Amino acid sequence: MMMIFGVFIFSIPTATYQQLQRKTSWRYGSNNRVGDMPAYQFLGRGEDTITLQCSIVPEFGSQMSLTALRTMGDFGKSFPLIGGTGKVYGLYKLDDLNETQTYFFKDGKPRKVDFTLTLTQTMRPGTLIGNAVGSLIGL
Repeated sequence: MMMIFGVFIFSIPTATYQQLQRKTSWRYGSNNRVGDMPAYQFLGRGEDTITLQCSIVPEFGSQMSLTALRTMGDFGKSFPLIGGTGKVYGLYKLDDLNETQTYFFKDGKPRKVDFTLTLTQTMRPGTLIGNAVGSLIGL
C-alpha cells in the first residue's frame, strides 16, 4: 500500500501515483501606509494542498478506481489521508480529478490512464481526535 484516502487504497491493483506534490501557504493581512511599503500581519496558516499524479495500466489496475474516487468526490466530505509509512496527513477533501487516456486497444479501451487528484486539507492531523491532542503538541 502506498497511501490510503478514505476507503481508497493507492496500490498496484487500484492506482499508483508517480508524484506527490504538497503546497502549504500562510495568510497575511496588509495595511497600506502613506509613503512606505504596506505593513503585514500574520493571520495564520492557509491552505495545504496535495496533488497526486497517478496512473492505471489495465493489466494491473482497473478504471473502476476512478469511479470510486469520483463517488467519494460526489459525497462532498473530507476523508483521512494516511501514507504507506503510517504518516497521518489529516482530513482532505477531493477538489478535482483530471483524467487522460492514451495508447488504445482496437476496441477503444485505453492501455494507460493517467490522472491527477487535487486534495485540500480541511483538518490538521493533531485535531483528528479533538483539540486536546493539538494543544498537547503545540499545533
